[in-house]
Amino acid sequence: MAAGRVPPGALSLRQFLRRQQVLQLYRKILRAIREVPAEQDRRYLKDWAREEFKRNKDATEEDAVRMMITQGNMQLQELQRTLKLAKS
Repeated sequence: MAAGRVPPGALSLRQFLRRQQVLQLYRKILRAIREVPAEQDRRYLKDWAREEFKRNKDATEEDAVRMMITQGNMQLQELQRTLKLAKS
């Protein structure tokens, strides 16, 4: 492969960065779910998160992906607030 050539199927820089955002959000959600005290609720939330990300894994439209990341961050914040209230 010559210098400066991109292999077919490689992600653009923008796609790579967006993918990193999605993976970071997924990890944060899973970490927050670990804090849920009830095992049954933890399992439900983990399955829900996995299914949501799996269902949208083929989304490529930039605006749609950005919107899903924003919604995911809002849901993460809501989960974190709920957990914080439950602990106090």
